[in-house]
Amino acid sequence: MIYPYKNLENFTLPSLLDRSIKLYADEDSFGRVSQSAMKYSEFNDKVHQMIELLQKNGITKGDKVLLLSENMPNWGIAYFAVTYFGGVVVPVLPDFHPSDVHHIIRHSEAKAVFVSEKHLQTIEDCEENNIKFVIKLDTLEMVDELTNHSYISKLAQKISNSRKSISRADEDDLAAILYTSGTTGHSKGVMLSHKNLVTNALSSHSKATILKSDVFLSILPLAHTFECTVGLIVPVLHGSSVYYIDKAPTPSVLLKAFEIVRPTFILSVPLIIEKIYKNKVLAKFNSSWITENLYKIGFFRKKLNEIAGKKLLETFGGRLRFFGIGGAALSPFVEHFLIEAKFPYIIGYGLTETAPLIAGSVLGEKAKLKSTGTPMNGVEIKIKDKDPKTGEGEIITKGPSIMLGYYKDEEKTKEVMDGEWFLTGDLGYLDEEGFLFISGRSKNVIIGSSGKNIYPEQIESIINQSETVLDSLVMELDGKLIARVHLDYELLDKKFKANHSPDSKVKEEISNLLEEIKKDVNLQLASYSKIVNFVEQIEPFIKTPTKKIKRYLYTN
Repeated sequence: MIYPYKNLENFTLPSLLDRSIKLYADEDSFGRVSQSAMKYSEFNDKVHQMIELLQKNGITKGDKVLLLSENMPNWGIAYFAVTYFGGVVVPVLPDFHPSDVHHIIRHSEAKAVFVSEKHLQTIEDCEENNIKFVIKLDTLEMVDELTNHSYISKLAQKISNSRKSISRADEDDLAAILYTSGTTGHSKGVMLSHKNLVTNALSSHSKATILKSDVFLSILPLAHTFECTVGLIVPVLHGSSVYYIDKAPTPSVLLKAFEIVRPTFILSVPLIIEKIYKNKVLAKFNSSWITENLYKIGFFRKKLNEIAGKKLLETFGGRLRFFGIGGAALSPFVEHFLIEAKFPYIIGYGLTETAPLIAGSVLGEKAKLKSTGTPMNGVEIKIKDKDPKTGEGEIITKGPSIMLGYYKDEEKTKEVMDGEWFLTGDLGYLDEEGFLFISGRSKNVIIGSSGKNIYPEQIESIINQSETVLDSLVMELDGKLIARVHLDYELLDKKFKANHSPDSKVKEEISNLLEEIKKDVNLQLASYSKIVNFVEQIEPFIKTPTKKIKRYLYTN
């Protein structure tokens, strides 16, 4: 492993922060959209104020501290404060159900909580816990001391003396426990060490050049490992600035944020760019008979996509040079557009258990369609139980960012570890140049009547190409393949003039539409993987925080 970073004493979060403060003290760090960002020196002062507050109230090395909040500048302050002296941060996704949050509080044995005003009631409603005190993240004040506004300023006066006595975390110390909310329905506490997180952040240099002048716009939840490592730790490492949105990231809110921040870096899940392509780009081309037909011709399609790509960059503020996509598979038809549009995207692949990145494409280099790129620096990838014909098998990996295990669950830990190798549960193959291609989750594979593997995710990507489809889920029922399809009802209302048509007529139109989609999709599928029936999924699918459908809710 070679990481081109000087003055980094060891692979710990405090060492990384200390290095950055020496190099970037006067640079902008974290702020809200429409507001100026605090300097890194100010960020560091607030981190040490929180360290003092935590230790004064009995939090010591190894103690767990819950962090429940929407994204805001103070999120990073709490994260670095807890981990600086060896505490263990437990970030919780803000859209978790209160009962799940209460389970995490009890299971992790958290002794303190950072929580935003919005989620304070969830903490107050939790019974039978070990919590000693609660800090409101919006103001960085203890909930029972909110009237004492001089408390924080008094702490600031003591910083110079207190820093000398702060204990420090070691590389192999537990830094964070992340409770996953995956597609299988089982929430596990993933234990990540300082070395796991820091080496993963350091490996970013092999995929993209990141500068202190870069500006990140954060649109994914910080409690998700992808955003936390790449959208928090990586910017701190390089002295970049990060801006947070105060409201839910609706299209109108995002457009305004793009205009104000003019970001150079954005991290996203595929759903966001897929919606932009279908609702803006494709809809624009299909609005005219001329462009709709020209788009079917390769030469003209490329030219139209290139023009659309330039307009898309303007929409993002005109400075975007990195659009990182992770958390789920990107539809090939959307990626094909991004390539022809010369859009500066890269795809990353990983799991919470790998802190998270295992592989990624390289910014500025030609992408391979459907590939998640090559291994991160210091990471090895192998294919287990490889099919001699296709080269396909289970993706396994090893490296410094592999988790310590699942908290309080040795049995599940043993299920996914083979010595140093982590078993991802994903199926795929490596090509002759070392590029990784993912076929789907091993648990989702359907064995066809011919004995061949059918990957539902690949069929879903074809179904989702239809402009009238928002989401789909392919499953097996009584030995036959069916597809549940959630349609774009807003679009259909206009298409079928639903406001002026009887319900029976609209239902007939939808039934005919599903039949048309089925015929079109089956033309693109092998005989053993054709869909027998399309079923309308009226309610939106329930999803994970990275917008993957919770398949177990529909396939069991």
